[in-house]
Amino acid sequence: MYKRQVVLLGGDPGIGKSTLLLQSLAQVGKQHGVLYVTGEESPEQVAERARRLQLSGAAVDLLAETRLQAVEAVIRERQPQLVVIDSIQTLYSDALEAAPGSVSQVRDCAAQLTRLAKSGGPVMILVGHVTKEGTLAGPRILEHMVDTVLYFEGDGSSSYRLIRAIKNRFGAVNELGVFGMTETGLREVSNPSALFMSRHAQPVSGSCATVTLEGTRPLAVEIQALLDESRMGIPRRLTVGLEQNRLALLLAVLHRHAGVSCGDQDVFVNAVAGVRIGEPAADLAILLAIVSSLRNRPLPPGWVVFGEVGLAGEVRPVQRGLERLREAAKLGFAVALIPRANAPRQIPDGIRLITVERVEEAVQAFRDGS
Repeated sequence: MYKRQVVLLGGDPGIGKSTLLLQSLAQVGKQHGVLYVTGEESPEQVAERARRLQLSGAAVDLLAETRLQAVEAVIRERQPQLVVIDSIQTLYSDALEAAPGSVSQVRDCAAQLTRLAKSGGPVMILVGHVTKEGTLAGPRILEHMVDTVLYFEGDGSSSYRLIRAIKNRFGAVNELGVFGMTETGLREVSNPSALFMSRHAQPVSGSCATVTLEGTRPLAVEIQALLDESRMGIPRRLTVGLEQNRLALLLAVLHRHAGVSCGDQDVFVNAVAGVRIGEPAADLAILLAIVSSLRNRPLPPGWVVFGEVGLAGEVRPVQRGLERLREAAKLGFAVALIPRANAPRQIPDGIRLITVERVEEAVQAFRDGS
């Protein structure tokens, strides 16, 4: 981390924020002074977590305090290089009469800690609560005050956790960290692409692999589509991990330029393992997954597909196509259907290219199984 940096980490209750930060402090504490300020748990509870994570011998200073002025005094006295505030909503300042967690208290406490960090103090990590809508609780200015905003995401039924950067003054945004929750805490997933790919004994219809970019990291993700005859007046369009309005656009392009109509079908599209895809590079994979489900015909084994689709039916190139191809080749994909403009001069070993310029060409390539 950069000196004088302030990081805001948000996530649902129980997702593992405190576990991750305690593990991080234990590692940093081997070489630098660290301070963990807990306002939600007692020292005994934190010590119990440390024993469970096998961190009982870690050099981490612990302070159970919610009064801002007392926290600032300890930071100035101890001069740690990394401080975790868990959480910013529990702090209160003597200068305000409002209750802890109120808008004014959160704003003022965050501003005071930010000033302390920027004036030569430690790197500061503020833990923030998340609302039912999935946004950070408190005033919106909180996100503008800090240098980096991280979201800790995960499904309660899954052992995997994702950390996504949505703001970073010192680097790329939309970076993604993938971790697995174990009995002894969070562990890095060395091959996250395997997490986002289902394993089918036999090829199934409605499934298409793509390679998406999360910040600087290429990830192979499986797109699944299910089409079923609609029994309602208005067919349903539902997406999980993808933008729903984008699906409506792609269905219109598919009908207009490839002659494939889904007007009487309910259409459901899902990105496997709860990953969210925000870039348009998955457009072509979504279309082929839809056609595959509609025809009840699997894509040929070993195919991977990426490309942006325009309203005129053109297949546009995507950024860093060669890195996507290398990731696909590393995972054993044999054929890549990609935009013609993304064809590299030197193709990665073990993968064959099918290049297209139009949506109808991509659909025809699927029908031919070439």
